[in-house]
Amino acid sequence: MRRHSRILIAALVAIPLLGLSGPAQAAGPAQAAPEAQAAPDCPWMNTRKSADERARLLLKASTLEQTLRWLDEQAANSPAQTTFNGVTYPVQVPCTPTVVYSDGPDSVRNPGGVTAFAAPIAQAATWNAKLAQQKGRAQAEESFNKRRNVLLAPGLASGRTPLSGRTPEYLGEDALLSGTLAAAGVKGIQQDGKVGATLKHYVANEQELDRQTSSSNLDDRTFRQVYQLPFEIALKARPASVMCSYNQVNGVYACENEILDQLKQDTGWKGYVMSDFGSVHSTAASLNAGLDQELNRPIWFTPERINAALADGSTTRKEIDEAAFRVVRSYFEAGLFDNPLPAEPVADASTPANQAIARRVVEQGSVLLKNDRSALPLKSKKQKIAVIGPTASNEPNANGISAKSTCSMLFRTTPAVTCTPISPLEGITARAQKNGSTVTYSNGDDIAQATQLAKEADIVLVFGWSGMGEFADLTNLSLQQNGDALISAVAKANPNTVAVLETGSAVTMPWLKQVKAVVQAWYPGEQQGNALAALLWGDVNFTGKLPMTFPKSEADLPTRTPEQYPGVVENGIRQVDYSEGLAVGYKWYDSQNIDPLFEFGHGLSYTSFKYDNLRTSVSGKGIKVTFRVRNTGERTGTETPQVYLTLPSAAQEPGKRLVAFDQVSLKPGAAQTISVTIDEKAGDRPLSVWNSKKHQWQTPAGTYRVQVGDSSRSLPLSTKLGLR
Repeated sequence: MRRHSRILIAALVAIPLLGLSGPAQAAGPAQAAPEAQAAPDCPWMNTRKSADERARLLLKASTLEQTLRWLDEQAANSPAQTTFNGVTYPVQVPCTPTVVYSDGPDSVRNPGGVTAFAAPIAQAATWNAKLAQQKGRAQAEESFNKRRNVLLAPGLASGRTPLSGRTPEYLGEDALLSGTLAAAGVKGIQQDGKVGATLKHYVANEQELDRQTSSSNLDDRTFRQVYQLPFEIALKARPASVMCSYNQVNGVYACENEILDQLKQDTGWKGYVMSDFGSVHSTAASLNAGLDQELNRPIWFTPERINAALADGSTTRKEIDEAAFRVVRSYFEAGLFDNPLPAEPVADASTPANQAIARRVVEQGSVLLKNDRSALPLKSKKQKIAVIGPTASNEPNANGISAKSTCSMLFRTTPAVTCTPISPLEGITARAQKNGSTVTYSNGDDIAQATQLAKEADIVLVFGWSGMGEFADLTNLSLQQNGDALISAVAKANPNTVAVLETGSAVTMPWLKQVKAVVQAWYPGEQQGNALAALLWGDVNFTGKLPMTFPKSEADLPTRTPEQYPGVVENGIRQVDYSEGLAVGYKWYDSQNIDPLFEFGHGLSYTSFKYDNLRTSVSGKGIKVTFRVRNTGERTGTETPQVYLTLPSAAQEPGKRLVAFDQVSLKPGAAQTISVTIDEKAGDRPLSVWNSKKHQWQTPAGTYRVQVGDSSRSLPLSTKLGLR
């Protein structure tokens, strides 16, 4: 394959991700398993030994057929069962745990009785690593109580196109932001030592259309710097596993591609690679490339097929033993051997503490995109409020759409997470009653009726939505079910209109100039009603920032040709040409001088901030950046300063790159000085580019430009300095 390059996060003082390579510490008293004594027949249960030592002891006591069990999910995870879909194994060695996998990028999928968190794209919009870790830990707690001890989460992609159906499942378009938040999520999931985390889907898995029969074709530098980079950053948190994706990469399926071994070698990560369900296409080729476990039932990794590969020399016992060792070692390290699943699942695993975290994600992840003439926050006085739109209420409209529809992304045609939320209508009505205000509602099916309701109100809150998820891409970025026409008609009837958008990706806004304010709420989960009401009235200040660019139209996207997206089918494989290279997300808009509708990193507050006192210096193999942020408004607020770096022209980079971010909460008039070191050796390699010819990272000599501000297009502080 052709080779690529990567970037890294500067260690901002306030980002709580330092030391991710070490074991996470629980926030409260640890519920550690009692130290086990080494039973005569199970010496691997001696917790005084390391995960490596314990795995070697177990495999030493195993026959080849018992070793092969670890190479398939069902056989590995049900040790007393011997037959799986007609494939027979011997009983596993004793003292091996029952393990249950669960999908879970947003919430623990399907069991019921769990907290329905907001979609991961909303988590990304918080830009808050600490909160991502808290959410991961809460999710793991619920997962374990539901008898599931490996979570297939977090998810990562690079935001190549906002049309991609699984955009809400991922963490935005920037490698540093998404990799950092994924690392925090992994740290939270594995914090209590009972549940393992799985990063997915590796790699260049950027569309749902023909995902199983498409090839992502890209050069090595783009691969390294754009698509592998967020995984490398997240791997610093030592997730138990990584899931390889369905698609091909340069004509070779990801689960039998040399990129699997490359990822392990590049990072030193010791976990195991599992396949997605049905993404394996070979036995020896997959094993030799670094696939360690086939998801679900044994198809390609059956004893018969593996033994045949051994017999004809197409694979070796070394490959088998290494794969099994990585699986077993990871199970030990994740605590799966030492913390048996409960005998019965907890009926309701959701807790008030976890629900509070879910609410904070909505409050911090909702983004105030526009706020003309301080239309928000709503005034605490008696007034008539009209709430309009199908997703504002739990009562479905004629097409079955309701607040339940936007709890999470779709799985096929239904929400992926079962959820009956506190609806926006409930939250708004309860909050309005505190001021003696009245609330009227229309689902918007009858635009004329909704328009009349708007005319009679002092202020209108109109909800627009777009459903998306796994198995299909969007065909455009418009609001669905006539949402654009509804907002336009309502805003024409009442100039005091606020649009609240519940979508999983960017949307175009032909009505933008007609409304006073716009709130991007994503898919906000079960706590949406109270959280949105608190934001609209200003009981909570907005802090969210966009983790992706919102274009003015689909014509502005970097995927401009059929060859780029959706790709061209040749011999049954959809060939997708990543010819835009490094110019993904905001880098595309910068390099092409295209003004977005709303830029990456954008997000307003009910207060204002001023940046000043920028100072930079060359420190060793890096750049030290110091600046001050002051709250110049009249209320307390939280700002997310962002540091961007433009490399010398010789680097041939498109635009600038995010190299650091922080969050600071300030009272009115207060200021804080922030220092950042952009280190050449940092994991995201913020100063470097990938040299495909020399197959190494290089820091180009020349003039670097440092910019600091509150979004990728609002950067009031700027300076240049040279590096040799």
